Amino acid sequence: MADYKCVGTDVLRKDALEKVTGAAQYIEDRFIGPLLHVKMKKSTVAHGKIKSIDTAKALQHPGVKAVLTGKEYPNKIGLYLVDRNFLAVDKVRFWGEPVAIVAAVTEEAAAEAAELIEVEYEELPGVFDPREAMKPDAPLIHEDMASYKVVPIFYPQPGTNIANHFKLRKGDVEKGFAEADLIVERDFKVPQMQHVSIETHKAAAHWSPDGKLTVWSTAQSPNVVRQLLAESLGIPMHKIRVISSYIGGGFGGKAGASLEGLVVPLAQKFPGYVVRIVFNREEDMQGTFTRQALYSHLKTGVRRDGRITALEYKMIWDGGAYTEYGVNIVRAAGYSSSGAYEIPNVKTDSYCVYTNNSIGGPVRGFGMCEMQWGIERQMDEIAKELNMDPLEIRLINGMKDGSKTATGQEVHNVGFDKCLKAVADKIGWGKKEGKFRGKGISGLVKCPAQPSNASSSAIIRINEDGTAHVMVGAAEMGQGMLTAISQIAAETLHIPVEKIDIKVPDTDFTPYEWQSVGSRITYTCGTSVKRAAEDALGQIYCIASNLLEVPEEELTFDGKKIYSTKDPNIKATIRKVADSCKKSTGEGIAGPIIGRGSFVPSNMTNLDPETGQGNPGMFYCFGATGVEVEVDPETGVVTILHLASAIDAGKAINPTLAHAQLRGGTVMGLSTALYEELLFDKGIILNRNFTDYKICSIDNTPHIDSFIIETPEEGGPFGARGIGEQPMIGVAPAVANAVCDALGIDFDTFPLTPERVWRAINEKK
Repeated sequence: MADYKCVGTDVLRKDALEKVTGAAQYIEDRFIGPLLHVKMKKSTVAHGKIKSIDTAKALQHPGVKAVLTGKEYPNKIGLYLVDRNFLAVDKVRFWGEPVAIVAAVTEEAAAEAAELIEVEYEELPGVFDPREAMKPDAPLIHEDMASYKVVPIFYPQPGTNIANHFKLRKGDVEKGFAEADLIVERDFKVPQMQHVSIETHKAAAHWSPDGKLTVWSTAQSPNVVRQLLAESLGIPMHKIRVISSYIGGGFGGKAGASLEGLVVPLAQKFPGYVVRIVFNREEDMQGTFTRQALYSHLKTGVRRDGRITALEYKMIWDGGAYTEYGVNIVRAAGYSSSGAYEIPNVKTDSYCVYTNNSIGGPVRGFGMCEMQWGIERQMDEIAKELNMDPLEIRLINGMKDGSKTATGQEVHNVGFDKCLKAVADKIGWGKKEGKFRGKGISGLVKCPAQPSNASSSAIIRINEDGTAHVMVGAAEMGQGMLTAISQIAAETLHIPVEKIDIKVPDTDFTPYEWQSVGSRITYTCGTSVKRAAEDALGQIYCIASNLLEVPEEELTFDGKKIYSTKDPNIKATIRKVADSCKKSTGEGIAGPIIGRGSFVPSNMTNLDPETGQGNPGMFYCFGATGVEVEVDPETGVVTILHLASAIDAGKAINPTLAHAQLRGGTVMGLSTALYEELLFDKGIILNRNFTDYKICSIDNTPHIDSFIIETPEEGGPFGARGIGEQPMIGVAPAVANAVCDALGIDFDTFPLTPERVWRAINEKK
């Protein structure tokens, strides 16, 4: 019996594996050839021309099969702005950018050979601050930006480092400031952070002799990976199969395509081999998406009664060396720039700017954490200036049913005030507990950032015994999607959830899903599943009507049998309906029961390029965070005493999972509030490991009180809306507001590390 090698494991024998799994198809899909390992040669300069690459020594290294450079693989890729090569061609734009790849029979051989590649650079002036990169005399990072393909809703400015400029104009902002009794202006900064998912990025590819490309990937968006590879490589989609199994965390970092392009060309060179790359932690932190840094200036006008009359927001985002995803984050933050508040006059300019830092991309919240940091800090500053309660000023300005966003879109089914009151009550708002104790609160809002035609689909197959297979293209990353989707199917079909089996994405077999991003899957994919289940249920009634010879409208289904409401003795089991599909005479009635469902938003529009007015939101989800802290004035250590999070989920499909989402997102937000910050030195991330990059651990995670508010969302399955990203958004400003309440010190950036807080205390002294 021949040996078979597995993507991600040691050598296993086929017969032994068959005994363990009994899955011949699994073997065919996963154990299909010998394994080659891939390692990268990474740039050692942040900005420079590639003068030469010498691969001779690497090719002679034992075990090496191939070395590939960007010159041999010049394909570009991008979902919104096609600006990135898988391997640098002629020029590198950030430290650690791959310039060559090595395929070898062992991971060690590939790593050793990569070190033998010699690259000569002509170093160019780098620019690492987006404010500097915007200046007319700044070094250009993408001289050929004018030639890049771009989706028409984004507005790059060739000849500059500005990859997108989003403009929003609502009302008359100058008139609004003239009506104000108080004007508050402040600058804010949000640093870069990393997703630090438990599982690092991985990908493998196999090129079969018939020209079929199979890619295994830790991808949140398998259909997007297929699309981007097809466009970049010129391969028809039916010849590309992308399999995305269970993912060990995503948070936006595994959206789009990234290292998949590093294994495909080598798979083409070696048909029959499985070619695999696995990033170590340092490669993951330096070479994949980071959350973009944001430098912002916020000007707010307000009347004495607390009503905000005008807001002017300038946001400058550090897009990094390639911003094909970043341009959309900048747009999303721009059209949501009034936060959870109704403000009649808004002027926003949101810029995505190239720098020589690591690639800026999507992180949980998709720009909302960064943008709403300034808004929620400013709300407390306004309350202090007016001698008002910070909770009261939020309730005065908070969105309600019928309120209009910054883009003029009307919102409905809004439970924002309930969220604010829930967290305020839990932390004992208004009661001062001690000298160095303080309480803070923040509001939040999030709508999915997606195109108006981003669609979902589902297929449900009813088996002969009445069980069901559900097929969707959404990815499971630990968020509980599989459970929620199974529940929606089971509830609609009137069968126990134990009778549902749901499949992970495989683009050859599972139906289309745009992406598992934006807190949209419960809403969009869930609606598709509900419609597919309704379609299948309709077929069940149709078959039963013919079988029992009674009208469909007279039938009902209790999950086990279909029977007449007029005469319960006229009945048939679901097994009989699904299996026989024929009358007692033997006459056939119908074929197998296969339900189909799809969803595409019907309430979204493009935005006016000059004013940003229109309907970008499929739904809006509101929430609030409340915090009580104690600060040690001698050390600057911030201790969280109470932490409460409330989200208006519309309807919680699975309350246990919904509370887990709230607590998980709140912990991630707390981690950024107190610990997480990428430290750069001329584009090099200095803390690119878990020794130096601190995250919230179980030891410093407090008890979290979570509240699910339910204001059913029209259009969502059973009234549900997505809540995956929202809990993270309000944590950092709530913590900063609480620390300010305790010390009387304002912070314009975070994390609030002991050193930063200690320095602020001593500067005040």
